Amino acid sequence: MIQKQEDSEMNVLGLIGGTSWHSTIEYYSMINRSVNDHYGNNTNPPLLVYTVNQARVHRYQIENKWDSIAHMLVEAGQVLDKAGAKTVLFCANTPHKVYDAVQEKLDVPIIHIADATANAIKERGLKKVLFIGTKYSMEETFVTKRIEAHGIEVLVPEKHGVIDELHRIIIDELTYGEIVPSSKDYVMGVIENARKQGAEGVILGCTEFPLMILQEDVDIPVFNTTEIHAKAGVDYILKR
Repeated sequence: MIQKQEDSEMNVLGLIGGTSWHSTIEYYSMINRSVNDHYGNNTNPPLLVYTVNQARVHRYQIENKWDSIAHMLVEAGQVLDKAGAKTVLFCANTPHKVYDAVQEKLDVPIIHIADATANAIKERGLKKVLFIGTKYSMEETFVTKRIEAHGIEVLVPEKHGVIDELHRIIIDELTYGEIVPSSKDYVMGVIENARKQGAEGVILGCTEFPLMILQEDVDIPVFNTTEIHAKAGVDYILKR
């Protein structure tokens, strides 16, 4: 029989969410379910959640005010730190664009989504994967380069039209919790084209994509960054 562990014996984790709140719910749910499963009962982890204003974040993204986004995340991290969180994570991929700037100003470490994802890919023994996410994470390298540092080749869509459409699906549909069948077909087509180019797996590099794309939909391994990142959070909570 598994002995119940008190909250004080688990690490306190802070979640910086709201980008979007739909995926933040998935983080919260996955972490709680995993800890429940670990103990075989209803033992819940000591989680703290701070939700930032997604509309404000999106406005700053359009205005290219990433320093302002970093300031929002620093404020959120400091609130969680004062509340007792010993480590935090961003409940999304795109905020990692300002990871270094935020980490520099926080006294607590941030679990990076790319490191967790790279470890999951290496466990499967894959060398070449497709990455899809927001246009910021596809056009820039703040996530993909960190994954590549682990010896993994990362493909991203080359056509600007494809990047723009994937971004639109995320921002206009998935962040509102809407699953549009024609949009799902489009994403599936992008994945299939990459498979023909040698992609052995696909990274759902936006934490909203797992709301739409499931492993059963695709013939190659799907790396759900929400699930992978949440598991890294669980490992921290349980001191594994």
